[in-house]
Amino acid sequence: MFTLRRTLALLLLIPIFVIDAAAQPPGASSTLAARRAQLRDALEQEWQYTLRTNPELATGIGDPRYNDQWSDYSAAGQARQTEHARAEIRVFETIDTAGFPEQEVLDKTLMLRQLRESVEGARFKDWEMPVDQMNGIQLGIPSLMTQMPLKAVKDYQNYIARLHGIPHVLDQVTADMRLGMADRLMPPRYLLDKVAVQSEDIATKPLTTSPFAEPLQKFPASISQADKGRLTIAIQGAIHNEVEPAYAKFAAFVKNDYAPQGRTDPGVWALPDGAARYRFAVREQTTTELTPEQIHAMGVKQVAEIEADMLKLAQSLGYHDLKSFNDHIRQDPSHYGKSGQQIFDLYKHYAEQMEGKLPLLFGHLPKTKLEVIPMEAFRAPSAPPADYSPGAADGSRPGYINVNEYDPTHRLLLNVEAIAYHEGVPGHHLQFSVAQELTDIPEFRKFSGYNAYSEGWAFYSERLGKEVGFYQDPYSEYGRLENEMWRSVRLVVDTGVHSQHWTRQQMVDYFHDHTAMDDTNIASEVDRYIAWPGQALAYKMGQMKILELRERAKRELGPKFDIRTFHDAVLAGGPLPLDVLDQQITAWIAKQKRGQ
Repeated sequence: MFTLRRTLALLLLIPIFVIDAAAQPPGASSTLAARRAQLRDALEQEWQYTLRTNPELATGIGDPRYNDQWSDYSAAGQARQTEHARAEIRVFETIDTAGFPEQEVLDKTLMLRQLRESVEGARFKDWEMPVDQMNGIQLGIPSLMTQMPLKAVKDYQNYIARLHGIPHVLDQVTADMRLGMADRLMPPRYLLDKVAVQSEDIATKPLTTSPFAEPLQKFPASISQADKGRLTIAIQGAIHNEVEPAYAKFAAFVKNDYAPQGRTDPGVWALPDGAARYRFAVREQTTTELTPEQIHAMGVKQVAEIEADMLKLAQSLGYHDLKSFNDHIRQDPSHYGKSGQQIFDLYKHYAEQMEGKLPLLFGHLPKTKLEVIPMEAFRAPSAPPADYSPGAADGSRPGYINVNEYDPTHRLLLNVEAIAYHEGVPGHHLQFSVAQELTDIPEFRKFSGYNAYSEGWAFYSERLGKEVGFYQDPYSEYGRLENEMWRSVRLVVDTGVHSQHWTRQQMVDYFHDHTAMDDTNIASEVDRYIAWPGQALAYKMGQMKILELRERAKRELGPKFDIRTFHDAVLAGGPLPLDVLDQQITAWIAKQKRGQ
């Protein structure tokens, strides 16, 4: 899982007061060169517009121009977003791509796809349900602040400006939540109770441990003592006088007014237009036309198939059935963490050992560095075992595997190796870093959020560790198979709760029946699926597509097949919907056959 997969900012789209060449009447630019320039200009203007109106995204990808600003989270901003998307659809539809190179035709296709999906999804008003225990604004704000550069006085001034803006952001989000209450668009109450606790915790932390005070501990040597003193007073004052009271106010609203109105049923079927809302989420997250019913049946079938592989390994270790083996794992303290440091060290070890094997799997390796760091304490209790934060496109910030050290003695170690490959290399870090360094696609494609592609690639990458000789410990190999089971179980429980009216306990029981997963992780997982409908489906759907394409390439290319060039081809176009990825790899196979 990577932390930019659900952008903090809810894009505000405001009018652009420039004349867009693409908006000229049809026929005004008729030559091929002029039409190609028209598309390039329209794409670039739209990208700059996105960064300008979504400063949080700009910070996340390493563009510092808007580091003193916040997006507008208001209802009016959401309306402008949709109207802008409608206008841009008309702009891009006027561009005639006859005679364009294949990738430029795809640029227009993908931009229109994103804009149309934005308009289609607007009717569900997800922005009126902007908080949950994993992705809410209460966690998003401090997470974003950790991504801000702090190398010069100007960086610290930007940081202070953002601190000043936090009360306004929280007030805007509170107003959105009040609209959601009126529209009966409410997350489950028990998840909102977690939001209240998280917000109270941030509001009441002493200055020495406040996540907003971290910049005071890492002044660069280039900043003078006088500037340090001035900036310290400004940061401390903003935290104490503005940020903490704003968080306390927000926490009180969630606890006393909002959470008590939360829905009692966990599935989105209980919301207005619930069935349509979930179908849209499934299509958006999987980039397929599969129905929830089809995905549920697929998951049940896969669970049975993976259990057969797991049983073979359990029997090789002297156990007659999976239940007795899973019970042994759950009850044996040696399979659990002993400390947060031990878990951290394991992730670091696995990430480092995979680095040396990458040339066997890829022809193109990225320049962006990877670091393993502890996950922020304020979000760890509700977060997964680890996740990934992309590095900055200019190399100024490395990518991070964020290791969850919370409650280590209740965390199984079996799948740490697989998760390390998933979150780091050859998973998220490699894929995101390669995309950022591509020079032959427009910027919007480098940072497009297709979870089926990105999570599918990371899940596929877990198998690559086995192919280069890792998972030597049979329990670690069982952990890898557990991850396979985990992602297939997701197909069943996500569709179960949101489409088939399962209870939360049914989700928990299904995990217990088919995995050895620890209770801490199970609780975090099922709550995540309840909060984020459809997202958990992306992993398996994407992995299956990449495996399918790989087998097709091997079959059709025979001795010409090279795993390194195949992987490079999968990554060469940046994130893509799965149907488009299929088209791209099909074309690549044809070129390989011709010897190109």
